Amino acid sequence: MSGSGSPTLVVTSIAAPNDALRALAAGSIANGFEFIVIGDVPSPSDFELEGCRFYGLEAQHALGLRFAAACPTRHYARKNIGYLVAIGEQASTIVETDDDNHPMPTFWSERVRWPHVRVASTGGWVNAYGWFTDAAIWPRGLPLDRIHDPVPSFESLPTADVDCPIQQGLADDNPDVDAVYRLTMALPQSFRTDRRVALGRGSWSPFNSQNTTWFPDAYPLLYLPAHCSFRMTDIWRSFVAQRIAWENGWSVLFHEPTVVQDRNDHDLMRDFADEVPGYLHNDAIRVALDALDLAPGRDALGANLRRCYERLVEMGVVGDAELPLLDAWLADLADITST
Repeated sequence: MSGSGSPTLVVTSIAAPNDALRALAAGSIANGFEFIVIGDVPSPSDFELEGCRFYGLEAQHALGLRFAAACPTRHYARKNIGYLVAIGEQASTIVETDDDNHPMPTFWSERVRWPHVRVASTGGWVNAYGWFTDAAIWPRGLPLDRIHDPVPSFESLPTADVDCPIQQGLADDNPDVDAVYRLTMALPQSFRTDRRVALGRGSWSPFNSQNTTWFPDAYPLLYLPAHCSFRMTDIWRSFVAQRIAWENGWSVLFHEPTVVQDRNDHDLMRDFADEVPGYLHNDAIRVALDALDLAPGRDALGANLRRCYERLVEMGVVGDAELPLLDAWLADLADITST
């Protein structure tokens, strides 16, 4: 999958242009990024922002994508349409964030796919936030019975040049944590800026869609499922992506914060309810994905992706309607990468 085009920033939003979107648009202009915003039913019909290409529902359907026609509205998974647009334009990288994240200057820095970093290969669940702060904090999606597990000291981790086509940046002030944390612990929280850690095969940590960079080889793994809990769509995507990445010798990089989040209003008890499927099933998902017999190679990514979601459907954590939607994604990918 080629990447000869510009780096591309993808966001989904139902808001009018706000301070965060304006900062992202200005930074895109200044740093040579394409900037795509995917709207939904509540989006303002007159959305306009210099430096940004906005796709409302009508514009999304005009793209002729199978996925755009099949994906439910009022769902974060419509962000997949933005990924497909960027892939079709041969984006050199796809960087995704949300409409409540304000970019730091470092957000626009060039990403390096093969960083020389510390590598964690301890196996099992790992709280990646533990290398960036001494505070008791964990990423959304980490099983609650693992949140107190210590991480190996940063200095004890070996260093290596590692292939990291998926890279998770942290967020300061209001980082991505679950509703249990928000209901019981203190914010704001900031993270160290002088560390990076790659997670090797078998070391699991959830990553999100709020400050994440993808290189072209990993583009098929961007897929966000629609027929599951809203608060789990990017988390379960991360589990699938990690599992498939290891078949190709890829690691997931966690790096210093490059955005500051000024979080949109949320009903925390509703978030809690939406996260219950994760609290109950995240470890079972890890075990099930770990047991799958997957194939190495970029040509196998689509088949591996389908096999993973077939297993999640079999487990009952993702709805049956996900598989036709995934097939639409894979068909669109095949079409836009063959031309």
